[in-house]
Amino acid sequence: MEPLFGVPPAPDEVRRRAAKRVPPGQYLTEKFPVLSYGETPYIKKEEWTFAVGGAVEREVRLDHAGLLKLPRTYVTRDFHCVTGWSRLDIAWEGVKVRDVLALAAPRPEATHVMAVCYGNYTTNLALDTVLEEDVLLAFRHDGKDLEPEHGGPVRLVVPSRYGYKSAKWLRALDLLVGDQPGFWENLGYHSNADPWKEERYGPPFRP
Repeated sequence: MEPLFGVPPAPDEVRRRAAKRVPPGQYLTEKFPVLSYGETPYIKKEEWTFAVGGAVEREVRLDHAGLLKLPRTYVTRDFHCVTGWSRLDIAWEGVKVRDVLALAAPRPEATHVMAVCYGNYTTNLALDTVLEEDVLLAFRHDGKDLEPEHGGPVRLVVPSRYGYKSAKWLRALDLLVGDQPGFWENLGYHSNADPWKEERYGPPFRP
């Protein structure tokens, strides 16, 4: 018979359960390492702007105050970096990307999205991936405002993909008709980047 209130699992059991959430080739860390291409841009909230354009019916432009007026979402997800580390249970707060794209109304021929960032970083994603329920324009993590080194004031968070798809310092999403490689994808990193399939490096990019 099960005890009424249960018994906390032993440390070995906790580690075993956690290991099931770690994709192949990854190791666990409790830290949140800072890995970025180039120097960290420092953008004030009042100077941050964001746009959705490309293959859409309506261009959308938001400032930080406008973003905060949209419905907020809270998700807790694991984060997997292509360099090999994983951190479990990062709490994010932000706005669902699917809600923002709904304002822009992607055209039927749109298939992919290019995330464009302050600092000139870019990364490409399939539109279906960007429309996943837990993909966010995030402005807080672990209960505090997103620091510049972690992509603040606003970053993209795509939990189902390696971290280089969760673009920091986001300033635009461009809807594409057909795929195009972003920064790391042009250098041989995988365009899909599913950690459970170990899609770290891909074949030469072909649209």
